[in-house]
Amino acid sequence: MLLSSLSPIARDSPPLFEPIYRRYDVGQASYSWVVGDGGGLGGVVAEEKMLVIDVVDNGGQWTHREWRMLRYLGVDTQIIDNTTSVEELRELDGLLLSGGAARVGLSGKLGNCSAYLELDLPVLGICAGHQFMARHYGGDCAEAPAPEFGAMEIAVIDGGGVLFSGTPEKQIVWESHNDEVVEVPVGFSITASSDSCRVQGMEDVLRRRFGLQFHPEVNDSEFGAEMMRNFVNFCGEQ
Repeated sequence: MLLSSLSPIARDSPPLFEPIYRRYDVGQASYSWVVGDGGGLGGVVAEEKMLVIDVVDNGGQWTHREWRMLRYLGVDTQIIDNTTSVEELRELDGLLLSGGAARVGLSGKLGNCSAYLELDLPVLGICAGHQFMARHYGGDCAEAPAPEFGAMEIAVIDGGGVLFSGTPEKQIVWESHNDEVVEVPVGFSITASSDSCRVQGMEDVLRRRFGLQFHPEVNDSEFGAEMMRNFVNFCGEQ
């Protein structure tokens, strides 16, 4: 039942994980990324700053849940309109392109997402954001022969790369799409599939680009929090 997927997260809920910080060491020209308690990194700490990962609002119905998931992962995050200029962006450690209205991934237009994909930082695209990412880098999207709505089983491929690390080979995720990626761009690999959709996940680690057709931010995605955590960790390691 859809109500379980849309149930609100209480404002006073405890964080899912410890905050993730960017740590600067005195007397060193470079900085270190710190995940959780920092893993025993040495040096005198002058300052700690939370990772900054913003969510681009492409009109998706669960954009607020993506923001909340990042927030409860200890990330400094805010929702920004997809017409926001690159010049207006904060100093970011990563960016998430949300889902959007039906067919937006096929239209060739998604606000300023093309400009965001030219930035030198990790980007995660979800649903329409995933489809747009594929198109942007030379892949293609089309109407799905079997549109997926609701809980579906996916299969992780060859360990699933960065996002699926530590999650089972078979798992349930929440789908809501009429269209899908039918051609993966050069340099990308498929990280997950389902019987109805060949490209449930894709990644290009060298470009630091990741895409998911389903919605990890929705409760019914069994390991969605772990996927988001893996993306945040990846941003923190750059």
